[in-house]
Amino acid sequence: MTDKELALKSVEYRRKILKYIVEAKAGHTGGSLSCVDILNVLYNHVMNVSPENFKSPLRDRYIQSKGHTVEALYVVLADQGFFPESDLLTLCKYGSHYIGHPTKKVNGIEQNTGSLGHGLSLSVGTALAAKLDGLDYRVFTMLGDGELPEGSNWEGALLASHYQLDNLCAIVDKNGLQISGPTADVCNTDPLDRKFEAFGWEVRHVDGHDLGALKEAFAALPFATGKPSLIIAHTVKGRGVSYMENQLKWHHGVPNADQYAHALEELEAATAALQAALR
Repeated sequence: MTDKELALKSVEYRRKILKYIVEAKAGHTGGSLSCVDILNVLYNHVMNVSPENFKSPLRDRYIQSKGHTVEALYVVLADQGFFPESDLLTLCKYGSHYIGHPTKKVNGIEQNTGSLGHGLSLSVGTALAAKLDGLDYRVFTMLGDGELPEGSNWEGALLASHYQLDNLCAIVDKNGLQISGPTADVCNTDPLDRKFEAFGWEVRHVDGHDLGALKEAFAALPFATGKPSLIIAHTVKGRGVSYMENQLKWHHGVPNADQYAHALEELEAATAALQAALR
């Protein structure tokens, strides 16, 4: 896929995220919109994983530590063919496997997550298993900047360096907001780059909405032989819908009918502009 084709895919994903959140009357809207460009590039350009090879020990692994933004992951997995998209009409409904956090009952989900701070440690164990088994699959995990004060992250970071897990890439969706306020005010973890570097990681910054820059960053993995890689992706909570961007109240929120219509108008305009540029 070209960058412009990926950009069209991102707009499509945003439209679907909103559609299924509105249908479910529940969802973590802002964070799903901030991280979906990263998922787009991972699944459409970077990772060796598909419905056909999901049982193969050689597949790449993706673990979503910030599990509350599962709506973005569900939409991408449906697009990849892991399950029929119509399944998402049952999102957050009684008896559905499509709940508000990742569960292995859904095809394409590697690990149950949602208790924040656990995804990195799970990913470290998965990457270490590859080294011990002599396999060359890669492990990717996405963290939210708001979960980084959890101590288990730093235990995982220490072990990843100790075992020289250069098959591990962690991505921080650094949108600057969490449920209770700006991350810098709730519990400031900056400077993230210097802290992870002190733990033995190789770190790069990237605009988390620049699809070309994301592709370049992932193509450079591992950033250093014998070191785990961290991508700090600078993103905007609620990206793509103007009235949601950088607004704390959209951490978890469902648009009403007028808001939903407004969002769709903006996304349709974005699609039209991209299609015009593709001609």
